[in-house]
Amino acid sequence: MSVTKSAGSPQVATTVKLDLMSSPESTKKVESQDPSLMNGSSSETSKKTKGITGFQTLVHLVKGNMGTGILGLPLAVKNAGILMGPLSLLVMGLIACHCMHILVKCAQHFCRRLNKPFMDYGDTVMHGLEASPNAWLQNHAHWGRHIVGFFLIVTQLGFCCVYIVFLADNLKQVVEAVNGTTISCHYNETLVLTPTMDSRLYMLAFLPVLGLLVFIRNLRVLTIFSLLANISMLVSLIIIAQYIVQGIPDPSQLPLVASWKTYPLFFGTAIFSFESIGVVLPLENKMKDARRFPTILSLGMSIVTTLYIAIGALGYLRFGDDIKASITLNLPNCWLYQSVKLLYVVGILCTYALQFYVPAEIIIPLAVSQVSKRWALPVDLSIRIAMVCLTCMLAILIPRLDLVLSLVGSVSSSALALIIPPLLEVTTYYGEGLSPLTIIKDALISILGFVGFVVGTYQALDELIESGNSLPVSNATVLVQ
Repeated sequence: MSVTKSAGSPQVATTVKLDLMSSPESTKKVESQDPSLMNGSSSETSKKTKGITGFQTLVHLVKGNMGTGILGLPLAVKNAGILMGPLSLLVMGLIACHCMHILVKCAQHFCRRLNKPFMDYGDTVMHGLEASPNAWLQNHAHWGRHIVGFFLIVTQLGFCCVYIVFLADNLKQVVEAVNGTTISCHYNETLVLTPTMDSRLYMLAFLPVLGLLVFIRNLRVLTIFSLLANISMLVSLIIIAQYIVQGIPDPSQLPLVASWKTYPLFFGTAIFSFESIGVVLPLENKMKDARRFPTILSLGMSIVTTLYIAIGALGYLRFGDDIKASITLNLPNCWLYQSVKLLYVVGILCTYALQFYVPAEIIIPLAVSQVSKRWALPVDLSIRIAMVCLTCMLAILIPRLDLVLSLVGSVSSSALALIIPPLLEVTTYYGEGLSPLTIIKDALISILGFVGFVVGTYQALDELIESGNSLPVSNATVLVQ
């Protein structure tokens, strides 16, 4: 990982660059730009004065998880059962948090061992393979860095694609229902929707706003947008929660454990919801006092898991078998609940910039390193615009983006969040005497992730093929009446 500083500016801020350059090149670049970063104490002093606070880190961490996935958790609980669903969410939350702790612990281990101030996900995996007892893995350790970089790019850009569809569809729902939206929320009337422009045009309308947001390259500046997103989504979830707790019917008719055939659908939605593995190390690297990060990580994931269980279980209890893909589709057509969609539009706009940060910090340093200093900024901004246009184009071109996202989430999220971290712990500490119980634990977690990867990928591909053979599905909004 390279660390660059704007030495000639009064606003000197350390910017973490998650690049994929070779180690010698990265080291030379760091030494030439700031030799003090090769000294542990100097780097710690720099981080204490230039890093983000513990509260800012908690805001980023919670926001990194609180995307659109939480709105689909009631349907996920239906696919698992009213008892099995919340229990599975709790277990998955604990495992996801544990894997994040493993990743941070291994990164800190190699930072101390190699006397480096920072370590990203890819570099941590590379050094973990170098520390393994297997000669073949040692000789091909650089593959680990490239594989992680690929999964991070696919995962985060996949999230960005679905955000664009979510933005367009929610705004389209509000606009089309505006004539039938009432002030009273006591009765959900059937609406005759007013046709508007295609949702693809709504996506294009968001493109300039997203382009401006991704020009923000500093995590500390993104804290403002992240906090705004947290507030808007929190208000939305409070509005949703106060509605779903009213008049909960008798839950005795709901199955405690659903069919095993639908459980993979639960797994795909749940693993997609825990989507912050890609921002864990960047946040830890940017903290003023990184020693507090494990505590903040546990607190943040506890908040996230509690919200997931509450919304998922209460949503299914309230609507039962009538629960829709997004719980917002079950809300009455009055302005109070239509405002939930508008608040989520604001929240997802801000979330887009945070999710975009990870792939941008992988791709852009590679390109900038190939041009002169004069062209560095134009190349940087051009790539950001191109990446935003790519996510918008994919959202427009793919009719069933939800299935494609499920495929991306099953492949990338399972690998990054469940498969790689336990294996990383084994390769990192095996030569130092790892206990058999730890090896068994890591093996079980990786097997769980691999099973989810295979089954989730199969389910997504199967449904994608079936939808392709049926009538064309438009990106146009379908409003539940």
